[in-house]
Amino acid sequence: MWQYLALLVILGHGIGHLIGVLASWTSIDVGFKDAAWLFPGGHKMKSAIGRAWGLLWIVAMVFFVGSALGILLDEEWWRFLAVIGSVVSLVAILPWWKSVIGGVKAGAVLDIAIILVLLLPWGKEITDFFEVP
Repeated sequence: MWQYLALLVILGHGIGHLIGVLASWTSIDVGFKDAAWLFPGGHKMKSAIGRAWGLLWIVAMVFFVGSALGILLDEEWWRFLAVIGSVVSLVAILPWWKSVIGGVKAGAVLDIAIILVLLLPWGKEITDFFEVP
């Protein structure tokens, strides 16, 4: 049962990355502020740079959905996909920190937690608790 909870968290986090795609590629209001990114140049989510960054949100989503599939299949490679997805997710989110909504910032915290749990030695105890490979 705990394995399915972990699967749902990873899958939900992955699907949640659609919000970055919607913010950068569509006119749908997802609550993001019209603020410039952290780097010089004043680029916003609807700019060419913002749309390019929107593609990173898709890449992160693919890694997380693949990771959830790995959990479902009891494969250990899910860990690798989750770590890569978390890194890509952070790269996609951090430059837009002034623009994103609170849920995205919570997702960044989840990304950091995933990286820590899956890369630090004590993290194995946590994944063992959730009965994931």
